Amino acid sequence: MKVSTSILFYLRLSRTNKAGESPIYMRVTVNGIRIDISANRFIQPARWSSQQNAMKGSSEAARTLNTYLSTLENKVLKQINNLEIQGLEVAADVLKPLITGKSIPAHTLLTLFQYHNDQMKALIGIDFAIATYKKYTYTYNKIEAYLQHTFKKNDIPLKDLNHAFVTGLEFYLKTTDSLDNNTAMKYIKNLHKVIRIALRNEWISRDPFANFKCTLHETNRTFLTQSELDAIITKDFTITRIAQVRDIFVFSCFTGLAYADIEKLTPNDITIGIDGGRWITIFRQKTDTRSSIPLLPEALQIVEKYKDDPVAVSNGKLLPVISNQKMNSYLKEIADICGITKTLTYHMSRHTFATTVTLSNGVPMETVSRMLGHSSIKTTQIYSKVVDSKVSDDMQMLKTVLQSKVKKEAVAV
Repeated sequence: MKVSTSILFYLRLSRTNKAGESPIYMRVTVNGIRIDISANRFIQPARWSSQQNAMKGSSEAARTLNTYLSTLENKVLKQINNLEIQGLEVAADVLKPLITGKSIPAHTLLTLFQYHNDQMKALIGIDFAIATYKKYTYTYNKIEAYLQHTFKKNDIPLKDLNHAFVTGLEFYLKTTDSLDNNTAMKYIKNLHKVIRIALRNEWISRDPFANFKCTLHETNRTFLTQSELDAIITKDFTITRIAQVRDIFVFSCFTGLAYADIEKLTPNDITIGIDGGRWITIFRQKTDTRSSIPLLPEALQIVEKYKDDPVAVSNGKLLPVISNQKMNSYLKEIADICGITKTLTYHMSRHTFATTVTLSNGVPMETVSRMLGHSSIKTTQIYSKVVDSKVSDDMQMLKTVLQSKVKKEAVAV
């Protein structure tokens, strides 16, 4: 496999010191995966050329610094060349410790897992969202508990990992932890990612996952029907906090944005789209993929309603969003008041947008996928399986067309 690599130097302006100098970082990209490493040098931003990735000018200080940076670049290229000569995989997680000279604690599972999590934590806001980091900390905790419960150990050597260890973890998660199949599989997939670091570095000779298949069960996404959505929209709430939660929930029903994206929305995220109308254009918090969503009239009304809201304005936000926990608590009250028996959660608004608002009204799946910010259309296809009413309506139209053709042929005869 051909390895694609690139190296550049940049300033991390968010970490300027008291002297007004910013640290220089080296970014190495290997097959699309980035690693950022401090060059252990600082410089005044005005003296840095982002076009040349170097210090401006030909002074002694500039020549010294630029030579140093060139040496760092050559060190990276040498390490890549050495890996290729040895026939080893050139990967970001392998390359970084070779460049920095810091060895990975590779002898036991939890020390390796902690190293992985520490690296991920340092890259929050750069390559990872904090939610992704938290998922791996939860996985670490699950494995730690599994080791204590099953083996009465605080850790386990990497060389002792085998197929039985993985199947045992699956059994533990589903029985002792009472997790459903898909949740258990997510934890196991996270473990496999960390194990691949050990495989790449040849700390283990075989993959304990070699004969294990992560099987996900199909799930039905709960969403609001049109009548249920209408009941929430038209209900007159006299309590301000309940009315605001209803409005923000409805806004998500007509935009498809998850809580994490709604919470960080600012007025600057509303732009003029290709049709001259107002659109929301953001990068989704979860997948870092671009979402461009034309604002429907129902969503625009809510934007206008809260454009001068003191809480939203003081926080620089588009809407006065409260914590997700409180939102879900108030949504349960809203469901009771509106006579909705489903367990109403904020994330149901996203499912409602995908099904009731868009797919059920004939919006193509490719368009829905793009607005939802899905990285794969396979994720969007999950929603299509639950829109039975759309299938029924389409088939009724087909029956009408076919019956009309039969009648015309009969008349012609």
